[in-house]
Amino acid sequence: MNETPKLWTKQFVAIVSMAFLFFLCIQLLTAGYPAFITEVKHNPTEGGLMTTVFMLAAIITRPLIGFLIHQVNIKRLSIFSFGFVAITVGLSYGQDSISFLILLRVFHGIGFGIMSTILATMATNIIPKKKLGEGIGYYGLATSVGTSMGPMLGLAVLQYYSFNILLIISVAAAVITLVFSFFIKQPESQAPKNKEKEKGAFKKYAFDKTAFVPCILTAFFTITLGGVISFLRELGKEENISGSVSLFFLIMAIVMIIVRPLSGRLYDTFGHKLIVYPATLCGIVGLLLLAVTHSSWTLLLAGFFYGIAYGTVTPTLQAIAVSLVTKDKQGTANAMYFSSMDLGMAIGSTGLGILASYTGYHFIYGFSIVCLIVLLIVYTLLFGRKKTLDMTSTATQQM
Repeated sequence: MNETPKLWTKQFVAIVSMAFLFFLCIQLLTAGYPAFITEVKHNPTEGGLMTTVFMLAAIITRPLIGFLIHQVNIKRLSIFSFGFVAITVGLSYGQDSISFLILLRVFHGIGFGIMSTILATMATNIIPKKKLGEGIGYYGLATSVGTSMGPMLGLAVLQYYSFNILLIISVAAAVITLVFSFFIKQPESQAPKNKEKEKGAFKKYAFDKTAFVPCILTAFFTITLGGVISFLRELGKEENISGSVSLFFLIMAIVMIIVRPLSGRLYDTFGHKLIVYPATLCGIVGLLLLAVTHSSWTLLLAGFFYGIAYGTVTPTLQAIAVSLVTKDKQGTANAMYFSSMDLGMAIGSTGLGILASYTGYHFIYGFSIVCLIVLLIVYTLLFGRKKTLDMTSTATQQM
């Protein structure tokens, strides 16, 4: 009689906890910097730039991490990276120089690029193959709740206290995560030693074409997320409902806590087709409500629908990407997935920020719906067929 593989090991719990704290730390800053700069400089484009340089630094860093995972001691690299993030966040305290803050955001992006890839790879390596969707769902729940609570907490701190207090909270979260990292076991090498030093190792582990499509679809979704995180506070101020913006992110977090585990089990049982279509439609409804909102209840209803979409679409696409590659390329697939998330966030923060300067904040959320429509069209053409679904299932079984 085969025993059911155990998902909730001590290591998995520790990695999930670290992911929550680290993403909370990062998203406090992702929401805080644009809001702080926009308020000081009265320019949403400069506010969005703070997110863009952060995301671009992470994107540029990640292909290297997919390779380094097979070359260096991951535990030592994670300890160094957490410490690096904590120090560079602390250096932001009391600063108002745009150029210096941009430089620090680049450093934050490098640290984020390293750690988001390493944490996801550690998680996917220890998740039993029969529980891949459920395991990634819970891991994604930790990152998404951190991502949602970050803006909520960040905007509340900015409203009642100051940007410097926000930085102190972020540093504290990074330090706690650093302490956790000392208790994580060094993962076993994902590739045979005789292959790790081969000439084409960097090219091999920097990119995998089989994971490309789900990663690009992720970018289309996170373009909309970039607009939600970076400019929802400004929409709230414009409509005199800024006090409800933090509740929007709270509702998002609560909804994701509910839907993430459910969506992971549905993925393992029925595949991703059952999840992607209704979840993306919920995202479209959420953005449409933001585009027309003039009241708090409409804003909060938008948070409910968008929370369903964010809580299910992104981890499902990550599970697809990881399932399509071999075991030793999971780090590569995770690096590509998070780079796509960052690319979408960067495009959303900067592009929608520029658009908002000319059209207003309501318009950019209506315009963002186009990204989700494109996502559905591409997904239907490339992943909506039975052959593709079978290929995904086969790849998962071979892991």
